[in-house]
Amino acid sequence: MTTLKPGDKAPDFKGKDQNGKELSLEDFKGNKLIIYFYPKDSTPGCTAQACNLRDNYEVLLKKGYKVLGVSADSEKSHLKFIEKYELPFSLIADTEKEMIKAFGVWGPKKFMGKTFDGINRTTFVIDENGIIEEVIDKVKTKEHTEQIIPL
Repeated sequence: MTTLKPGDKAPDFKGKDQNGKELSLEDFKGNKLIIYFYPKDSTPGCTAQACNLRDNYEVLLKKGYKVLGVSADSEKSHLKFIEKYELPFSLIADTEKEMIKAFGVWGPKKFMGKTFDGINRTTFVIDENGIIEEVIDKVKTKEHTEQIIPL
């Protein structure tokens, strides 16, 4: 789905997190960044993915990674999701889908025999200089951290 590939510069982004704080790619300069795009807060697959990253968050931090989730849900929805599952990282509320489209993860999806447009679950691993190191488009929600770094 996405046309971004390893070696490409990550799209510069600006978005508000669950607390209304604006975050941008510049805020993460000097750190490795995992940006994961997911369809919807509190759905089974999205919850499994977020909780897998939560459960391995300390390992990710020790390896130098910051984590940022993105969906089209509202700040209020993100805040509930974070509180319910005690997520230690921020979630961007991309209600206008600017970031989602910039990263190329919006497009046709199939679910229960129907095709519709939506967010295709995709993770980008970005280096300290804003260059994409890896694109994971076949996300295993319950084993996602292992797809990013070997545990």
